[in-house]
Amino acid sequence: MPYLLAGATLLWLTALTVYDLAQRRLPNALTLPGALAVVAVAAVCGAGAAALTGGLALAAGYLLVHLVAPTGLGAGDVKLALGVGALTGAFGVDAWALAACAAPLLTAGWALLGRRRVVPHGPAMCAASAVAVALA
Repeated sequence: MPYLLAGATLLWLTALTVYDLAQRRLPNALTLPGALAVVAVAAVCGAGAAALTGGLALAAGYLLVHLVAPTGLGAGDVKLALGVGALTGAFGVDAWALAACAAPLLTAGWALLGRRRVVPHGPAMCAASAVAVALA
């Protein structure tokens, strides 16, 4: 069963990454049901409160940034923060903090190395979360 959950999570993160790279947006059909599924599975595994707290905390921070600079961070990233925040929160504060700090650094590095002004942030959020969970 753990391998099935890990596979489903990787499939979800990969679909989000591919979609954001191709379309430059994160669809509600992937972000919101994914967040609900993560919280539900975490609750069944006894980490529901940590997942919910992680998701809401990360989404609140992303929402603040989105409200201050809406062209710098999209609403899809805010909704994705619910899911990846819940995912990493379920694995503990260290995993949550690693993903929360690594995602903006990955995006900034990609923008600098690629000499681009605008790059999608979703792929960095997904990659940082996957690594943080793998290390947890």
